[in-house]
Amino acid sequence: MTFFRSRLAAGWLVAAGAALSSPASMAQDLELTITAPAGAGGGWDAAARSLQQVMMETGNARSVQVINVPGAGGTVGLAQFVQGAEGSPNQLLVGGITLVGAILTNKAPYDLTAVTPLARLTGDPLVIVVPKASPYQTMADLMEGIKGDVEHTIWAGGSAGGADHMLSALVTQAAGQDPAKVNYVAYSGGGEALAAMLGGQVTAGVSGYGEWQGQIESGDLRALAISYPEPIEGIAAQPLKAQGIDIELVNWRGIFAGPGISDADKAALEAAIAKTVESPEWQDLLKARGWSNYYAPSDEFAAFLAAETERVRAILTSIGLVE
Repeated sequence: MTFFRSRLAAGWLVAAGAALSSPASMAQDLELTITAPAGAGGGWDAAARSLQQVMMETGNARSVQVINVPGAGGTVGLAQFVQGAEGSPNQLLVGGITLVGAILTNKAPYDLTAVTPLARLTGDPLVIVVPKASPYQTMADLMEGIKGDVEHTIWAGGSAGGADHMLSALVTQAAGQDPAKVNYVAYSGGGEALAAMLGGQVTAGVSGYGEWQGQIESGDLRALAISYPEPIEGIAAQPLKAQGIDIELVNWRGIFAGPGISDADKAALEAAIAKTVESPEWQDLLKARGWSNYYAPSDEFAAFLAAETERVRAILTSIGLVE
């Protein structure tokens, strides 16, 4: 009887120890630093600080700090992260489709195979807009304009080779023109691109919907289409696909750990991220920022990354930015 009780007690202690060291319990002890490989105020910074906010609110991490490392479309921050986060369970990196493009165009020393994908988080719908005085009332009108005079169809957007640039090239190609001829002006920020739009200096612009939502709602900009695959509640502009244009491009953002982390550390981080994105607080934040829930767990995200990298390579090659 004593032996049985001893075995039972020992079994309970082993089970309790396993529970205490489970990924869910380990997540509550996380002290994290998230690198946003861009300046403050941009999309990656917003994603990093949003994750910081909700992980702290939900108790899925004990502490979270965000640091900004701008430069070369995110590749400076990526290189610094790869070199400093080897095997670390406490360091994360935010990145997205524009980082994939920057890696290719800059021939960066590191790509996203050098880090550990944890989760795809959000999908920011890109919107194609024209100034309110534009003669183009519909997406079909803009396509006809591109077809008739591609060189004088001037696009405004973010960094060269980024998601905005890619979408303008895909639309140009869909209009029957060479995407390498797209007349794209890269602005350093959404404010500069907006000024060009409102000043009538460009024909059309591309950005995340949330960045120009105020001007769309005021009528200063006319939204012709979004690049998301499906209609989005609260956005009147319809997807390109719904308008007969076979283009889908999501400005996604994901979260990565450093290279060489242990299976236990990866499991703890995955559990913390999963609990965070399932929380009501995260859902409320997505709605407030106009982001779509684009969550995918690590294995699915890794497969997506491989396919997305080849897709981005093909688009940038068609533009002439990648050989």
